[in-house]
Amino acid sequence: MPDHLLELLAPARDADIGIEAIKHGADAVYIGGPAYGARAAAGNRVEDIARLANFAHRFHARVFVTLNTIFDDSEIEPARKLAWELHAAGADAFIVQDMGLLEVDMPPLPLHASTQTDIRTAEKARFLQDVGFSQIVLARELTLDEIQRIRAATDPKRCRLEFFIHGALCVAFSGQCYISHAHTGRSANRGECAQACRLPYTLEDPQGRIVAYDKHLLSLKDNDQSANLSALIDAGIRAFKIEGRYKDMAYVKNATAHYRQLLDAIMAEQPQYAAASSGRSTHLFTPQPEKSFNRGSTDYFVNGREHSDIGAFDTPKFAGEAIGSVTRIGHDWFEIDGAVELHNGDGVSYQPASNKGSDKLSGMRINVAQGKRLFPNEMPDDLQKGMTLYRNRDQAFERALEKESAERRIGVMMSLTTSNKEESSRRSVRTTGISSGHGEPVEPQGLQLTLTDADGITTTVHCDAKIEMARDAEKALTTLRGNLAKLGNTDFIATEIDIAVPWFVPASLINGLRRDGIAALIAAREAMRPRPPRAIPVEPPVPYPEKELTYLANVLNQHARDFYRKHGVELIADAYEADTTPGEVSLMITRHCLRYSFNLCPKQARDWQLKGIKAEPMTLINGSERLTLRFDCRACEMHVVGKSKNRVIPLTPVGKAY
Repeated sequence: MPDHLLELLAPARDADIGIEAIKHGADAVYIGGPAYGARAAAGNRVEDIARLANFAHRFHARVFVTLNTIFDDSEIEPARKLAWELHAAGADAFIVQDMGLLEVDMPPLPLHASTQTDIRTAEKARFLQDVGFSQIVLARELTLDEIQRIRAATDPKRCRLEFFIHGALCVAFSGQCYISHAHTGRSANRGECAQACRLPYTLEDPQGRIVAYDKHLLSLKDNDQSANLSALIDAGIRAFKIEGRYKDMAYVKNATAHYRQLLDAIMAEQPQYAAASSGRSTHLFTPQPEKSFNRGSTDYFVNGREHSDIGAFDTPKFAGEAIGSVTRIGHDWFEIDGAVELHNGDGVSYQPASNKGSDKLSGMRINVAQGKRLFPNEMPDDLQKGMTLYRNRDQAFERALEKESAERRIGVMMSLTTSNKEESSRRSVRTTGISSGHGEPVEPQGLQLTLTDADGITTTVHCDAKIEMARDAEKALTTLRGNLAKLGNTDFIATEIDIAVPWFVPASLINGLRRDGIAALIAAREAMRPRPPRAIPVEPPVPYPEKELTYLANVLNQHARDFYRKHGVELIADAYEADTTPGEVSLMITRHCLRYSFNLCPKQARDWQLKGIKAEPMTLINGSERLTLRFDCRACEMHVVGKSKNRVIPLTPVGKAY
């Protein structure tokens, strides 16, 4: 894909959400198939993906299907067969993690390296480009400088860079989190993360003193790069990804519309860039991403650690927007001091005093809103004066999103002229009895309609007709333009209509010519739809940046081992999911550092008393579970260290019947 094209990539839990994402401005959507996706509970039938692809392709938008789990030996062949079914259904690319798929007969579609492949270095990015990935999803933790270094090491003509710009943040480097498998047998690398990062923990220092009690210390705010899009473009990002294959329709509509408008504004100011698909979306609501599920927002490390406020330690839930404090409490009502206009049906949340520091939010539905006086469906016992309230459901906003909230149209120029009699006609029209008294008849001849869409695709259709010059030229032109512009039930909108002469032409003839023209344009667009091929790996095989691979490489099958050996790796350990990694290991590796969060980082300490203190291990406690935190200050990383629980943990199949 040309480097000047910017791609907005939206999530799709199912085909209906994917179709709405396209309507709201997505250039591409990513969706899980029946199996092997890193969101196991968001699978879809092949037939549904075909329906989504058919809709997306009308706008030259693309559908990426996730096959981004790691596979055991029994799953490689079913995954390969599924890939061919998805290819036949219209998939445009596969998002993959397991290198074993590069060693089997996959369809000739582009391969995208999942964020699960842990792309943090220029060397890793260049390697993935050279083995045949045409798009790579960079680690969320990267700074602008790190992204620029990766762009400098790769070829924009061969490999596009993709980056998450919105949604939930995994605290661990993607693909480097094993705590779920260790504790529950549910592997994040196989689509079944148990989200241990959202649990409450107590943090102890090396002397056993409590640093933080019962907080969600591994829970992060949600990603929001709204203010950084231009900087990301300058750094080399070309695909802008919204997280959320578990999210609902309203979230996807809202977030997609928000970033569509931001990217469109950038392209209006910088016309060297263009959207990666066709058509313009008109939104019938004002996007407000803060109204959809979020834990507060952060731009993470894009602008460096010192600028980031990333922790959502109080609760991993969606509290909503602050609407004011409680000022009065009655028998079945209460009043607040906020200026936010509330509506009947709004949802309100608060944190009871008895649950301060916990994630236990309380909530209620507002039956009747009378200005600042609110009547809930049930009056809570623990509501107190001075308590801060939040709105986590804006009924009016949600209702707007439940309706048709966007339409997408492709601009088309139309030109109506006469054609020579010898030209072949698309439509034959009987002219017997056509008379009008509108003007002198002319010799029988054809009409031709030429349509040119915003992508420069042109078609021309003809019909035989006996036409007459209209006596009322202005009225005839208005009528002709009106009939040609009737494109309401199509994907097109007339941006310019040129009519050579003000003829009198029956409406039925013009309507038929218009329908034929649109049908021909649709066929031409499909014929000319870009279909990028799979990238060709560099020969001879390029060496992998390392000679030895630990369990962190996630190698679970023989095909993956063959792949790495072909690329010069000499020692290859089993994936953690093989349950052959003994003792305590890093179950989670993260750039999030609790020493830094609590001003205990030796490198950042401002207090003279902390100077010279080493980053000694700390302990995370959840119930009887104790996890050791070790700090790699050179790399600015925190390792959550533990071991598998003392029981046999079966490997959960990810490739059940589909």
